[in-house]
Amino acid sequence: MRHRALILALALTLGGVAPAMAERLVVSLSNHRIAITSSFVGDDLVLFGTIEPDPGKTLPQANYNLVVTVSGPSQTLKTRRKERVAGIWVNVDSREFLRVPSYLAILTNRPVETIAPVDTRRSLQLGLDNFLLTQRVGGDFADTVPDDPFRLAFVRLETQHGLYRQDSTAVTFLTPTVFRVAIPIPSNVPTGNFNVDVKLFANGAMVTRTGTALEVIKAGFEQYVADAARDRGLLYGMVTALMALFIGWFGSVVFRRD
Repeated sequence: MRHRALILALALTLGGVAPAMAERLVVSLSNHRIAITSSFVGDDLVLFGTIEPDPGKTLPQANYNLVVTVSGPSQTLKTRRKERVAGIWVNVDSREFLRVPSYLAILTNRPVETIAPVDTRRSLQLGLDNFLLTQRVGGDFADTVPDDPFRLAFVRLETQHGLYRQDSTAVTFLTPTVFRVAIPIPSNVPTGNFNVDVKLFANGAMVTRTGTALEVIKAGFEQYVADAARDRGLLYGMVTALMALFIGWFGSVVFRRD
């Protein structure tokens, strides 16, 4: 009897600790695969979603906010700092960014600063200022403060190329529980697998989250050339050399002066 009472008390305790989640996110992308051809000039994807209650529960009356983070395949990049020395601009210092997203978009329905407190934004990497960008600093690997000059320069350059962005108007609530998210894909987007992480907030706290994925691939003649260069390097090199010789010979014939 005492053993049964102990088990019952433990079950009640665990039941009291477990969070009573009433919300679920259901999302769907307009397209899960983007094919890049020679005429690709960018694309705009749309993520549709709805907030649904768990079975047997009703949604609480809450003002919801969404943070959607789209991240591309990781890569290592280097940022260099130039200075004018004896009238010539030269590289005097550099910083390597390790396995950072090649594409990063943080899309919200309002400014990130108004969605969650500072500690929550840091722990969940909400916003470009709080996203983890690991650097090689001497012999150490760490992220630096948001106002680090190299970090600022790196984010600024990626933003100028359209590969990093933060948009507080990209998420639109069509109804209190139905939303759409505009995801811009630039023409210079890298190929690979992309992750889409959707976080739902209410009263400054994250309520639930879900995710989906998309793929960016090369298609057509560009994909054939890329596959040939990677899988049949010798043949690709020979064909390229022959094409260069032929073009040179043809040009000499066409523009020859007798």
